Amino acid sequence: MSVLVVIGLMWAVTYPVRLLGLSLGRLRLSPFWLAFLRFVPVSVFATLIVPDVLGSPEWPRRLIGCAVGGALLWRSRNLALGILGGFAAYWGARGAGL
Repeated sequence: MSVLVVIGLMWAVTYPVRLLGLSLGRLRLSPFWLAFLRFVPVSVFATLIVPDVLGSPEWPRRLIGCAVGGALLWRSRNLALGILGGFAAYWGARGAGL
């Protein structure tokens, strides 16, 4: 398959889905769907993070970093502090030989 055919097929799959998502902006959703959609970012985040943390040979260190970063983020509501604290905890655990 040529590169242009692959790019064209990717466009044909992606463009209608994005157009549909943008056209839903004027749609009024029921309270059920609004409550349901509130959990989508959390579930997507968990889907991206959990396999990378627990599927690694160094999962204890990563779990410590995630726990510290999550706790800092939850208490302070400051994303930068949570990220930096999680990295610091990870590197601290790595330096301690855990």
